Amino acid sequence: MSISDAMNAPMWIIWLLFLLFAALSAMLLSGHGSWFISGYNVATKQEREKYNRKKLFRAYGIGMSVIALVLLIIGLFCDVLPEESICIFTAIILIDCIILGIATETVCRN
Repeated sequence: MSISDAMNAPMWIIWLLFLLFAALSAMLLSGHGSWFISGYNVATKQEREKYNRKKLFRAYGIGMSVIALVLLIIGLFCDVLPEESICIFTAIILIDCIILGIATETVCRN
């Protein structure tokens, strides 16, 4: 059984999510879109100065790129990939989120 057989949603939702994450990634990698970073958009000026803005945006942009790439692979190969590969893709996204959280508190700090 392939991914497309197991999906209960239409494929256009996967493509819409891919476009959303690709656009977010491009926006963050270009240094814009601070309102998409949770907590950063409501932080005071003193709290924002604790982080290197360029590194923070780059880290989140790369994190969104990983998710967009996973969605692209699902969209392109949903008829070929086995149903069990969803577990692998979910693990990749979870690991990406964990690494993003760790990078925010270590690498992106001033």
